[in-house]
Amino acid sequence: MELKSCPLLSAVLLVLVASFHYQVSASFVGIWKPIEDLNSPLVLEIIRFAVSEHNKKDGAKLQFVKVVKGEKQVVEGFNYKLVITANDGASGNAPGNYEAVVWDKPWAHFRQLTSFTKV
Repeated sequence: MELKSCPLLSAVLLVLVASFHYQVSASFVGIWKPIEDLNSPLVLEIIRFAVSEHNKKDGAKLQFVKVVKGEKQVVEGFNYKLVITANDGASGNAPGNYEAVVWDKPWAHFRQLTSFTKV
C-alpha cells in the first residue's frame, strides 16, 4: 500500500505531528527560565533601560552596580525578571536590591518596564 493512496493515514499523521509540535512549543511559553549569562550585552542593555525608566518615572537617581539574578519568560516577546543591586545616588544610602520586569519585543522595537520594586 502506497502512502499517497491513503489520504486518511496521511491526515492522521499530519494531525499527530501538529499536535506534538503544539504541545512541545506550548510547554515553553509562560515558564520562567534562568538566564545563563547575566552579563550578556542584551541583559545589561535591558537593565540600563529598566533603571533609566524607573529613574524618569520616580525622579530617582539609582545607579546600577551588578546583576544578582535573572529569569526570562517567553510571552508575546520576552519578559525579563532581573534582580539587581543599585546605589541610590540621591540619598547616599547603602546599595539595595531591586527587581525589574521588562517586556521586550525586539522585532517590533518595543520595550516596556512592567515593574520595578525594592526587594
